[in-house]
Amino acid sequence: MMKVECTRLPSGLTVVTEQMPHLESVALGVWIKSGSRNETVGEHGIAHLLEHMAFKGTGRRTARQIAEEIENVGGEVNAATSTETTSYYARVLKDHVPLAVDILADILTESSFDEEELRREKQVILQEIGAADDTPDDVVFDRFAETAYRNQTVGRPILGTPETVMSFSADQIRQYLGRNYTTDRMFVVAAGAVEHEAFVRQVEERFSTLPRTPLATPVLETAIYTGGESRETRDLMDAQILLGFEGKAYHARDFYCSQILANILGGGMSSRLFQEVREHRGLCYSVYAFHWGFSDTGIFGVHAATGGENLPELMPVIVDELRKSSMNIEQQEIERARAQIRAQLLMGQESPAARAGQIARQMMLYGRPIPNEELMERLSGITIERLTDLAGRLFFDTSPTLSAIGPLEQLAPMNDILSSLTGKTVVAHAVAS
Repeated sequence: MMKVECTRLPSGLTVVTEQMPHLESVALGVWIKSGSRNETVGEHGIAHLLEHMAFKGTGRRTARQIAEEIENVGGEVNAATSTETTSYYARVLKDHVPLAVDILADILTESSFDEEELRREKQVILQEIGAADDTPDDVVFDRFAETAYRNQTVGRPILGTPETVMSFSADQIRQYLGRNYTTDRMFVVAAGAVEHEAFVRQVEERFSTLPRTPLATPVLETAIYTGGESRETRDLMDAQILLGFEGKAYHARDFYCSQILANILGGGMSSRLFQEVREHRGLCYSVYAFHWGFSDTGIFGVHAATGGENLPELMPVIVDELRKSSMNIEQQEIERARAQIRAQLLMGQESPAARAGQIARQMMLYGRPIPNEELMERLSGITIERLTDLAGRLFFDTSPTLSAIGPLEQLAPMNDILSSLTGKTVVAHAVAS
């Protein structure tokens, strides 16, 4: 039987474990409640740069030694930066947990930020930015977020720009680190063949030098959804289209209802959009719906990829499916969506890495692990009436966001696309390139 245990250290650092006794390995990591939206105006991309630099040498290890020590025991280590969080994580056999804890503590408390390593890593990130710019299905999502939250950190690409990345100094990285990497915002989580008390002792010993209070007040501006339009015509084989609306924050009453609605509309091969747009009409090779939740806002969207010649027929069909969802949803669709979410939860419990990440997110958002039974209970209260009411408010009452890239000559104006949905003229802030 799996067991979740939580300990808050005197330093303010929170340690959480879930013992999975049938495993021989452990997934562990440090999650920080800080990401790209915690940057100041002049720090665009610094959260991601810090994540890279953490592995580039400490007072005790070179970059090569960090890689070799974890791989010498067959383990792996990595990191990721998102809009609201950053994580540093490892996967090792159970006997090597102390080594993984030591390495993670080392890179988070004693990184040297060597100038030569910084210069090289900036070049790596420039290549990463260039690769993203060459990938239309990445660009369309970046433009989508920028348009939905105009001139706000929550909408900025996580990687930054070539100009901002090249401008950062080691001192600026340390300032961001000192402002955001404090024990009240950090969670050390392990799942797998881990013993809680032993893990707590290892973490307490190695993470004892983490600061408890920030050097300066952390930055987090309130997100304001704006909506609007971004079109970029490129000579490509296909067009990437994103149509979205203001969604729900994690703590909002309708958050889980939004997840179910996204699943019904475009969560799999049986979903409405997939069946109508792809299977029945053959208008695109990919279509799905999604709902992103943040701490204070959210986005509900539909993504489609298709040839430019299909756009005149594709967009009205997508809009019509959104409109229909505000009038009728079948109980069978709700049950199917619940079953898919339940399966995802249970399958996630078979992966220590997935469980560690899930527990960490719950700790950051809700301050406690949420049992699967409680999550399913929240989903069980979702009715047809709640879903149709939510669809009506999402698609009729919020300003839309349209992001498109590719051969867009036949993509209708925003007002024409949405007139059948809203029944009124839509004023869209357009950005064309």
